[in-house]
Amino acid sequence: MKRIFSLGYLGFSLLLGTPAAAQHVVFVTGDEEYRSEESMPMLARILKRDYGFRVTVLYALDERGFIDPNELTNIPGLAALDSADLMVMFMRFRALPDSQLVHILDYVESGRPVVGFRTATHAFRYPEDSPHADLNEEWPTRVFGQHWIVHHGHFEDGNQPLTAVRPIEWRTAHPILRGVKPFQAYSWLYHVDGGGDQLYGDSRPLLIGEALRSTHAEEGRTDRYPLTNPVAWTKTYTGRSGRTARVFFTTLGHPYDSREESMRKLAVNGILWALGLEDRIPPDGARADPVGEYTPTNSGFGSVYKQGMRPPPL
Repeated sequence: MKRIFSLGYLGFSLLLGTPAAAQHVVFVTGDEEYRSEESMPMLARILKRDYGFRVTVLYALDERGFIDPNELTNIPGLAALDSADLMVMFMRFRALPDSQLVHILDYVESGRPVVGFRTATHAFRYPEDSPHADLNEEWPTRVFGQHWIVHHGHFEDGNQPLTAVRPIEWRTAHPILRGVKPFQAYSWLYHVDGGGDQLYGDSRPLLIGEALRSTHAEEGRTDRYPLTNPVAWTKTYTGRSGRTARVFFTTLGHPYDSREESMRKLAVNGILWALGLEDRIPPDGARADPVGEYTPTNSGFGSVYKQGMRPPPL
């Protein structure tokens, strides 16, 4: 892969020396399916209200400046990552130009923390002959712990929950799981571990999901694709800077999942933990009621998303 790193990350303020209220969290959205352009601003507003964080949400935009998740090659404003304390990524199959991509790669290599949602296991899709082709699978595996493999099936998307989620019993003392109770998710279960596959590096699962319906079960292939799989985990990533970052990842992310309080607590707790602020997570979990109403659009491709929207105020 052709490396395009700049030296911008060398000037960032070390996390341990940054007051909590001054943290800058940058959300990078851009997926055609799961309405990250709706769920991530909801989380950003919670962080701004309850922790005083400075928050930035970046979107895939068309040439007129409207949010268009089907625009695969343009996420303006990524230079905000140069001064960020945390990057939260919810992207799918992007092919960004070098001028934008460099900010993401520099950020990750700087040793600052990262949080990823669902399709960040396949955040990029470059042609096989591209110098960036290793971002398709190798990069998300190293950074997040796995790349896209397969899932257990859509089954009337949004009409019923498809995955039963529960904390792993021996991990319930972890601060990310404070206040997180078993719930049913609308996300169909991603396969990331088992049947010959395994999470990468020091990934440590926190939550298990069980497929309530499965194409693989119907086809008798559960030995290859088990009905239970991790849906959230922690790991570390050491970049070119030599600094080791905290990473939190969840394969959940259907827009209806975030109507569940436990899902919102998981997300906010995970962000606080990644920033090294687990001491600010109460015993019953972070406050996670949305600022205003959260009435997300269902997932889906094409023109399902809310059209004619510019980036909203936070």
